[in-house]
Amino acid sequence: MSISPKAALLEEYALVGRALSAPARLMLLEQIAQGERGVEALADKTGLTIANASQHLQQLRRAGLVTSRRDGKSVIYRLSDAKTLVLMDLLRVVAERNLAQVERILRGLSEGADAPEPVSRDDLAARLSEGTVTILDVRPADEFALGHIPGARNVSLGELERIAVTLDAGTEIIAYCRGPYCIYAHQAVAALRRHGLNARRLEGGLPEWREDGRPVLADAQ
Repeated sequence: MSISPKAALLEEYALVGRALSAPARLMLLEQIAQGERGVEALADKTGLTIANASQHLQQLRRAGLVTSRRDGKSVIYRLSDAKTLVLMDLLRVVAERNLAQVERILRGLSEGADAPEPVSRDDLAARLSEGTVTILDVRPADEFALGHIPGARNVSLGELERIAVTLDAGTEIIAYCRGPYCIYAHQAVAALRRHGLNARRLEGGLPEWREDGRPVLADAQ
């Protein structure tokens, strides 16, 4: 028996929803948003086996969230388009607004304090041009090398305690990381504020900054 056009449409929409229903696939999307990556690199970054990562990536591709291309024997993945970033962020917004456990987890990242309001990308761009802000990229070094905001300093969470005393207490510090699911910026801000520094995180991360059409630097290969 044939199904109605509406039922057929809803089934396709549900395909996208099911693709987003596994934490492993959200981790993969977060990594792919940093830049094109092969299956082996994605498996390594997410702690998945290559076989498991491949299965999850196929689900994401069937849902139209990622595309792939061949590079020799490797399969390279990238996001299909910017709407995937929007969808990822909407998941975050809905969860933060409606799930009490999400609020508790985020408050824990801020060590029980109310986290300061994030800085908009427009505001950061204006302040970078004025030279009135210090910006820290707290992603791993390999992700920083793929692309970063011009003028950003790459600092790991483990290095923050050591470098905090070298930062200018009179200048606001903005930390950013991977995007809607990354917690590094939350943790960095809490650590910096513990040292009495004026720190906030960027709204979004490097993928959203790049998608705005703003300048991004990549390290020479």
